[in-house]
Amino acid sequence: MRKVFYILFIVGLVCVGCEFKLRNADLEESEHEVEVERYDRIESRYLTTGDFAALQQMSTGYPMQTRALIEDVLQLGDVNEPNINNTFLKFYQDSLLQEIISDVQVQYAKMDDINEELSKAFGNLKEILPEAETPTIYAQIGALTQSIVVDDKAVGICLDKYLGKDYPIYKRYYTEEQRRQMTREYIVPDCITFYILSLCQIKNIDKLSTFQRDIHIGCIMWVANKTLGKKFFKTRYVDIVEKYMKQENHQSIKELLYTPDFKALEKLK
Repeated sequence: MRKVFYILFIVGLVCVGCEFKLRNADLEESEHEVEVERYDRIESRYLTTGDFAALQQMSTGYPMQTRALIEDVLQLGDVNEPNINNTFLKFYQDSLLQEIISDVQVQYAKMDDINEELSKAFGNLKEILPEAETPTIYAQIGALTQSIVVDDKAVGICLDKYLGKDYPIYKRYYTEEQRRQMTREYIVPDCITFYILSLCQIKNIDKLSTFQRDIHIGCIMWVANKTLGKKFFKTRYVDIVEKYMKQENHQSIKELLYTPDFKALEKLK
């Protein structure tokens, strides 16, 4: 069963949903360094020129990413349907999406800075949670539907959601508050946060109170800040977790993520 993880930040409140994607078995995992796989470049070539060779490369080199993109991110139908490739191609012929594809390739011609930040962040996460494997990370172009897709082996970055707070197309569909988080600087923090969220799911989360769900995300963001080496996420729930973890009787980081002491945390709100 596939699930997708997404996080929506609205005026300091966090809403969480989930969806998983499968990893491409052909992609090699690196323990020490992270380099974003440029699936988006192959995707862009097919969607702008109709290059059949690019489509073949997508299907054979990145079958799981292609299936997830078509079936789950875009929801165009089953990847094995006879005319799905034509449907996929026609979907992106919209002038708005063609503009986004072009702008993504310009803004993200190079991702060396992101590779370096990801390597440091996932290296730090490995020290905090030794059982957390460094995932494969790839870039893709969606249709402004999601930012990050993740499972415990792979993280997909939808570059179309990180073109900058002043990107003209965003101003038509997103509030100023939402656009602040649609920037290059949010890519690595979002990758880390979504990945930790995929690892640390709490059973029966639907039975938790609103505060308990929010503080669970606060715990994840607090750990994300630790891996980033800076206080990137700043919410009242992160502040509560910070205060709690400074106490002498606090839980370990692993316990905080998997079995948070909600009663102790609630006393600090």
